[in-house]
Parts: sequence; C-alpha cells; structure tokens
Amino acid sequence: MYSVLKRVIFFILLIGFWELLFRCGICPEYVLPSTVSVYKTLIRGFQDHSFLIGIAISMKRIAIGYGISIGVGVFLGLLIGRFRIFEETLGSLISGLQTLPTICWLPLALLWFGLNDTTIIFLVFMGAVFSITVATDAGVKSVPQLYIRAARTMGAKRWNLYFEVIIPAALPHIITGMKQGWSFAWRSLMAAELLIVCLGLGHLMMIGRELNDMSQVIAVMIVIIIIGILVDRLFFVKVEQRIRERWGLVKG
Repeated sequence: MYSVLKRVIFFILLIGFWELLFRCGICPEYVLPSTVSVYKTLIRGFQDHSFLIGIAISMKRIAIGYGISIGVGVFLGLLIGRFRIFEETLGSLISGLQTLPTICWLPLALLWFGLNDTTIIFLVFMGAVFSITVATDAGVKSVPQLYIRAARTMGAKRWNLYFEVIIPAALPHIITGMKQGWSFAWRSLMAAELLIVCLGLGHLMMIGRELNDMSQVIAVMIVIIIIGILVDRLFFVKVEQRIRERWGLVKG
C-alpha cells in the first residue's frame, strides 16, 4: 500500500510540474501542450474509436510477429544449447545479428514484402527472436548435467527429456528472454508504424505530427507506455513470480 502511495504522489508531482512549465509559458503549446489538452485528446481518441482501432491493429501485428519469434527463438536456442555444431555455426551468426538494430532490416523487408503488414510483422519478429534465442541457449546450458543424467537413468527419451527436464529447468532464462524480446518487439512495431503509412498507434502519432498537434502525439505515447506496463505487470511479472515459487526462490 505504501509503495502504491509513493507512485501516486510521484505521478501527481510529475503532472503538476508539467502543468507548471506550461503555465509559465517557457515552451509554446505546439512544443509542450497542457495536461488538460492531452487529457481531452485521450478522451476524444477513445470516444471516436480511433485509439481503439489503432490499439487493435497494433496488438494484432505484435501478437503474430512476437508469437512466431517465441516459437522460432526457443527452437533455435534449444539447438544451439544442445548441439555443438549449431553452437559453433548458428550461434556465432545469431550473436552477430543480435547487435544489428532492428530498423536496419527495414530496407530489406520493403524489398521483400513491400509496404504492407507483412513488413511490419517481419520487423517485430526480427526485433524479438534473437533475444529469445540467446536467452534460451543460456538457459539450456545452465541446466545441471546431473538432472539430464538422472532423467536418462529413469528412462526419459529424447522428447520427454526436453519437455520434462531441459525446458522446465531453462524456463527462468527463457522468460527473461521473452520479456526482453517483448520490449524490443514493441519498439520495433512502433518504429515500423511510424515509417510505413498504415493504420496503428504509430500512424496516429504521425498524424499528430503532420497536423502539428502535439497533444495527440503525447496522448498516443501515453497509450503506448500504458500498454507496455500492463503487459509487463499482468503477464511477465505474474509468470516470473510463479516460476520463483515453483523453484522455491521466493524469500520468506
């Protein structure tokens, strides 16, 4: 309760400071709009459903791209973590590709797919897949060999070994990679929607810029931040907590 109160006080002070800057006239309204103006834009955006449509379209794209990246990333991570040939070849390639900013894939995606949703989904995929792969690889390599030998002694076959021993033991690392991959995927989605003319939250920000409406730009930014926080709190935090409880890592 005390921590919630501290957050509420902090955000009240932050909004108050923002409004004070506006009242003092330090920046013109097209640079720093008032909090009231941003609030009205938020309300209007949800009332005319433009924000709801933008959210729905953006979430559909990230669900497809991020979902594919989880499947591919975990599969590649298992290969690299379990087989030396893949570690020495594919592993080194992925380590290099991970350093490449996602936006660098945009020219390639445009040549391959054109100006459409496939390009955006591809960028979302590329933004997340390498983080998930590297984390899964680290998780697989951190599994004690004693667990694997014990499972084999008890008659575990190849697929049972993966699904009942290796993946559950590597799950904390995989979830960490998924969390990091989500943040990269979300940023990649917004960057793609800003650069490619199509519906979505990023496009709503570009409309605000073209109309010189800073209230809309900031309002959409607030929506993007809130969605990111909700996904983190409602999914990743709960999953991490369940894993810590399962492995007895919760402090008493």
